[in-house]
Order: sequence, then structure tokens, then C-alpha cells
Amino acid sequence: MKKLLTISLIAVISSLNTHYLAIIAAEPANQSTPVRLNDSSNSIESLKLQLEKLQREFEETQRRQLQQIESLKMQIEALEKGSATPVKKEEIQSQSAIIKTNNWREEIVSSSAAKKWNPAAPIRLIGSGNNYLDLSLDALVAAGSSTEKHVDELQLGGHDPSQRGFTLQQMEMVFNGAVDPYFTGQANVVYKLDSSGESDLELEEIYADTLSLPMNLQVRVGQFYSDFGRINNQHPHQWNFVDAPIVITRLLGEDGLRNLGVRISWLMPLPFYSELFFAIQNSGGTASSFRGSGHHHNDEGEDNDLLFGRPRSITDIRTFGDLLFVPRYAVSFDLTESQTLLAGVSAAFGPNSSGTRGHTEIYGTDVMWKWKPRYHHGGFPFVSVQSEFLIRRYTADEFNWDLNGNGLVDPGEYDFNNDGVPDFLPREKIDDYGFYTELNWGFKKGWVASVRGEYVTAERALYEQILGLDESRLTRKRLSTALSWYLSEFSKLRIQYNYDYRQIYGPDHSIWVQFEFLLGQHAAHKF
Repeated sequence: MKKLLTISLIAVISSLNTHYLAIIAAEPANQSTPVRLNDSSNSIESLKLQLEKLQREFEETQRRQLQQIESLKMQIEALEKGSATPVKKEEIQSQSAIIKTNNWREEIVSSSAAKKWNPAAPIRLIGSGNNYLDLSLDALVAAGSSTEKHVDELQLGGHDPSQRGFTLQQMEMVFNGAVDPYFTGQANVVYKLDSSGESDLELEEIYADTLSLPMNLQVRVGQFYSDFGRINNQHPHQWNFVDAPIVITRLLGEDGLRNLGVRISWLMPLPFYSELFFAIQNSGGTASSFRGSGHHHNDEGEDNDLLFGRPRSITDIRTFGDLLFVPRYAVSFDLTESQTLLAGVSAAFGPNSSGTRGHTEIYGTDVMWKWKPRYHHGGFPFVSVQSEFLIRRYTADEFNWDLNGNGLVDPGEYDFNNDGVPDFLPREKIDDYGFYTELNWGFKKGWVASVRGEYVTAERALYEQILGLDESRLTRKRLSTALSWYLSEFSKLRIQYNYDYRQIYGPDHSIWVQFEFLLGQHAAHKF
């Protein structure tokens, strides 16, 4: 092997010399027009252009040849040291750089001396090769105002603008890298400031993915966003709007559906994209439609610990049935060279916190269509349409507000119908549903115009006939328009207007400006 690499090195050097002689010999033939002596000005400019072109071609050819030489040298050195691992091209380029000299020579020098800083390069903390750890930082800041003084009554998402003035939606630290040839890992640590200025630090996700399972299988283990629809497992900087859709925050929770667990996915061996997911996770945490805590508010913006008229009775996981189960199927087709369709169906099943017989089912369907011409420039222009429809069927367990059993309305007990005895809520099914649809038009490189329509409503439940209208389930409509300017892949400006209409409260108007900046290389996201 060593002899073969040495012979290859000699052949490359010989080819290099032959190539340079060929360039010099072909120089007159590369002139596109003959030189006329009576037109000295045009001749000089033409010769200068040809000279610059030949110099660029010469330098590029020499650069490629020198990289090949360096690659062979490094492989020979590795073999001499007893290493059988081939050296990757990326490692050569990261360890060396090519600089020009006044004699039109090129030399290979260490990257620490010649390589310029590149914002796309990862912030590498430790490691190389098959084991490394990269860091990136992403910050989202919003500013604006609303006709609703309690902004968090309109903006229900945990990363939405939460007050008039400025909001730090998130500062996300992403640690990702390779564990070994068998696993990759990622952790997302998020820092936020609430409307009162209190700091909130949370471990949003931390998981490992397998790399080498047979039959196109992959396993993920850790804490992660469930694969439910399109928005739920996206981070806020991926959204096309400043805020999350209402139906997502109302049915899946203000921080999305995520928990500790394990997920297995199967990429089916078909001529088009077809993938099946199945996750088993804890049913607590932020999963407010299940056994999670979540946050609910009354009409004065204060925390309300009641859910559907019942106090939360969260218990520990006792059986396998106390877990959360999330299946999903996604499929994608290329309709034409310029059009792609992606569709999916999702579900989530698990116990809820209304009692021992409480159970929740959430179903969803999503679709995305995107047009991008064959000869696009940096992904522009494009048009995309995305929509999701969700329905939640919440089976609430019976509950008696006569907590001490004396038949009297004592402090802490409710008698909403004023009949003199504590209220009794029978077991019942509670249905909520809604959708959003958004249209995005990338009309010019870096510029995207977006519009989104939303609707969410509920069927009046039995407990509402006893306790009165539940304000957390009011019918609501929202229309949003946004204009986003991607200054580069590392910074973004966005302005957005929201028209909200809530049952009972009527219309509200809000306007938000959002700024994002990114440090380091962020991991690629799914289409």
C-alpha cells in the first residue's frame, strides 16, 4: 500500500508539470479575438483580461494538485505510523491553507496562520474526527405592542412575545456532535426572561441518535420534541412567524409536546420519502393535555390551576399505560421538477390529570406544498403553503367538589350554580379542534412575505353548563401578515401584524418586530 501511494505521488507531480506546460503552450489559442495593432487600447484591455483569466486557471489547477499531493503525503505518513484510517479531504483543508506569494508560487501553511474566520464554521469545543462537540448560540428578541394589556392572554406560546415593549423570546445554546461511529448527540439549553424580568433556564432537548442500525432503522433516546405534525418539533427560529399557531399551543401545550422517552423511526425502502415514527415518552412535564402541569389563565391574566373545572391530580407513573404514545407517518413526493408535496398524519395517546380514569387522544394531519424553480438562486424565488388540523378528545374523570364530604360549601369548594351544595362534575368527553394555514412567498433573495390564517373552537361541554363558559376554550380567529428579511444565514429581521378576534372579548391588534442572530454553525433542519 505504501509503495502504491508513493507511485501515485510521483504520478501527480509529473502530471502537475505536464499540465503547466500545456497551459503555457495553449496560451495563444485561448485568445478569443485576434489582436489588432491599430487598436492598442482594446488590445491592452483584452490581453489584461486574458492574463487574469489564465492566472486564475493556473492558480486553481495548482491548488488542486497541491492538495492531492498533500493528501497522499498524509496517507503515507498515517501508514508509516500504523494507522489504517484514511484521511478525509475536509481534514486536509482544515489543517492547511494555500496562500499566494509574489513569485506566483503557492505554499501549504497551517490554518492557524492563514485560515480566515468563517461564521459558518462550528465553534468546536473539543475533539476531532469521530468524536467532537460543537457549540452554537441563537438569540431571538422581539419588540412591539398590543391593544390587549395582558399580552400573554393573546400570545399563548412559551416563546411568543409576552409583554408590551421588549421580550427575550429565547437564547438557545445548541451542543451537538458525534459520540462515536454509532451515535450522534444534541442538547438544546434555552434561557428566557419572563414579563416580570425573572430568568428561566431549561433543558429543552437532550438526546442521542443511532447511526448504524440495519433496515433503515434509527433510535432516539433522551428528552425530545415528539414528532407530531410540523410545528411541534421545530424550534422558534425555524418558524415563519414571530409566534406559534394558537391550535398548537392550546392542544399540545405552551412549550410543545416533549418529554423523556425513546423513539424508533423506519425509513421505508421506497422510491419516494416514506417514514414511520413511534415514540414512547413520559406523559407529564410540559404535556398539559396529558399529565403535565402547563399554565392556564383566567380573564385577569392570573394563573389558574383548574383544568376543565377540575383540579389537577397528577400521580407517578405506575403502569405501562401511564406513558405517552406518539405514532406518526410522513410521506413526500416530487410532483414535478419544481414542486414537492409533503404530508403526514400524527396521533398522541395517554392519561391526563383529571383523575384515575382520565384519558386524552389528539389527532392531527398536516400538509406542505413547495414550489421552487429549477434554476433558483440560493433557494429563491419560492412559494410554500403549509397547513395543520388538530382535534383533541379529552376524557375527564368525574369530580366532586365536596372535598370533606359534609355536603356544605366550605372554603376551597365550588358551588357555581348556587344551589347550596358543592358541585359534582360527571365523567365526560371534551372536544376541541382547530387549524392554521400559512402561505410564504420568497419573492427575492433574502426576502419572504407571509400570511397566516387560524381558527380554533370547542364544543360546549357539560361542566361548562354547570360552572359557566371556560375562557381557555373560547372560539378564536387570528390573521397574521409578516415580512422577513434574511440579511444572511446568520441574522434575520421580521415585522408582523396580528388581528385577533376572541369570543366575548372581540378584536385586538398587535404589531411585533423580531431580530435573530446566530453564532456558530447550526445543525441542519428537516425539510
